[in-house]
Amino acid sequence: MDQTVSIRSGNDLPTILLVEDFDDTRLMMKMWLVKNGYHVIEAETGEEAIALAQQERPDLIIMDVMMPGMNGLDATQRIRQDRALTRTPIVAVSAYGAEEYRHLALEAGCNEYVSTPFEPGALADLIRDLLQDDESAHSNAPPTDLEH
Repeated sequence: MDQTVSIRSGNDLPTILLVEDFDDTRLMMKMWLVKNGYHVIEAETGEEAIALAQQERPDLIIMDVMMPGMNGLDATQRIRQDRALTRTPIVAVSAYGAEEYRHLALEAGCNEYVSTPFEPGALADLIRDLLQDDESAHSNAPPTDLEH
């Protein structure tokens, strides 16, 4: 009898891929997300984010916009090229609060843009809303032939 159990099947918590290059910020956000009932996987770079998104199929991605190397918007565009990830909610996070950056994030394929510092309650509501929308759309299921 095979004793191998998938991580997802033993963990009913929604999985969030947290992409942030600053260790302190990533740790703080991870602790906050875990406290709020999420399973968190982490990436420090855009390249790591793409690989983990494809491997783990998270329920939601929180993407830092400004990172060395591949930035979060380029990583988002690459993630969106994977058919299984086209509807995974992605929230761009940046210290730049300008409406221009929000426009660029949405254009790159993010569902929403949050500037830091953010109101924790507002982010919690946003994550919950996006996950509920995602669940109703079964976005992590591979697209059928009817979806083009």
